[in-house]
Amino acid sequence: MIRLTIANGIAEVVLDAPYRLNAVDEQALADLSAAYEDAAAGVREGTVRALVLRGEGRAFCAGRNLASIEPGEDDAYGFLDATLTPLLRTMADFPAPTFAAAQGACLGVGLGLLIATDVVYVAEDAKIGSPFASLGLVLDSGGHWLFTERLGPHRALDLMYTGDLMSGAEAVDGGLFSRAVPANGLLEFTRAKAAHAAGGPVPALVASKQLVGRIRDQRLGLWQAISGENEAQGALSASDDYREGLEAFREKRAPRFGP
Repeated sequence: MIRLTIANGIAEVVLDAPYRLNAVDEQALADLSAAYEDAAAGVREGTVRALVLRGEGRAFCAGRNLASIEPGEDDAYGFLDATLTPLLRTMADFPAPTFAAAQGACLGVGLGLLIATDVVYVAEDAKIGSPFASLGLVLDSGGHWLFTERLGPHRALDLMYTGDLMSGAEAVDGGLFSRAVPANGLLEFTRAKAAHAAGGPVPALVASKQLVGRIRDQRLGLWQAISGENEAQGALSASDDYREGLEAFREKRAPRFGP
């Protein structure tokens, strides 16, 4: 159910089980992890400079495939801690810019896949929230952090208590994701943005990705963040991309970045 294609510097990872709204099980997560590892190898080889994650059909990912679970026999902790969380870390640490195109249901694990992606474009009518109280479950995959961090504790608990779903447009207005796009143009828009990043100075973009991650996870203050910027700029100043960017500026032409 996981497909990986690489073309024109972009790895495209597809959740391809539309008949079950791309709900995932342990095998799907293992396959997804393998796809990201293969794409990361492409970064090291110079054939991949950006990644797009998407779901086939009318949903991005409706979460875990609950239909395959036997009540009373499920090792929920093992599934989340031993299988899902390492995958989310692998996704977040991908060594190039990552983009997601998310339509329809983006719930549970599906929400977590988006949280672990650098830039998330959602369909205006996507469905995002926490409908799990009706199942006797809690929101997982980082959803508590996302909702509390961006929406505040009152709105976060409102969503968890009621099971109400936000549209993609509402989620973007609340600061959850990057941009809301009409559903019929979502994939084309996402691919175009990924192509733009792939044509850019990827090491500089990754330096920004890493610094933003430190600001988020380590709660860096202003002067710590500035120090991180200074260090990144100093390291990049000896790179071919830095030299090309300055030469292109002086020659009044578009820069040609690349391996």
